[in-house]
Amino acid sequence: MFNRLDREGIEPWRPDGVWGVLWAPLLHAGWPHLVANTVPALVLGFLALAVDYRRGLAATALIWLGGGAAVWLTGGPGTVHLGASGLIFGWLTYVILRGLFNRRIGQILIGVVVAALYGALLWGVLPGQVGVSWQSHLFGAIAGALAAVWLRERRD
Repeated sequence: MFNRLDREGIEPWRPDGVWGVLWAPLLHAGWPHLVANTVPALVLGFLALAVDYRRGLAATALIWLGGGAAVWLTGGPGTVHLGASGLIFGWLTYVILRGLFNRRIGQILIGVVVAALYGALLWGVLPGQVGVSWQSHLFGAIAGALAAVWLRERRD
């Protein structure tokens, strides 16, 4: 079941498993898993970076590290979490909410379109399918929402 690199994902509560926070979004459980994450990652990653790449990079770092750390703290013992879906869920909530906090009509419209196209994915934050890390989905989404708040444009 596991290839050598699969063990480099997030292993909750294991001191050496925290390194998985850095590597998990880059590792996938086979080609079908990688293919399923590719288009949403390309689309949402582009949208997160396109408006303001500095804020987009900061949001990516917050989602990647914050969401991963939360998975490490809350995941079940003996599990390994890997894949880019936490990052995807984070970008999804970031892109949907960013315009509301920035009060920019163009960003709000992009958020509405993204919500219409990808919003159903948010059901994935709930436990359900065995072998799918709902924790990565949930904490990625939360980290993306927090990034939208923390990285909003400040107006005096």
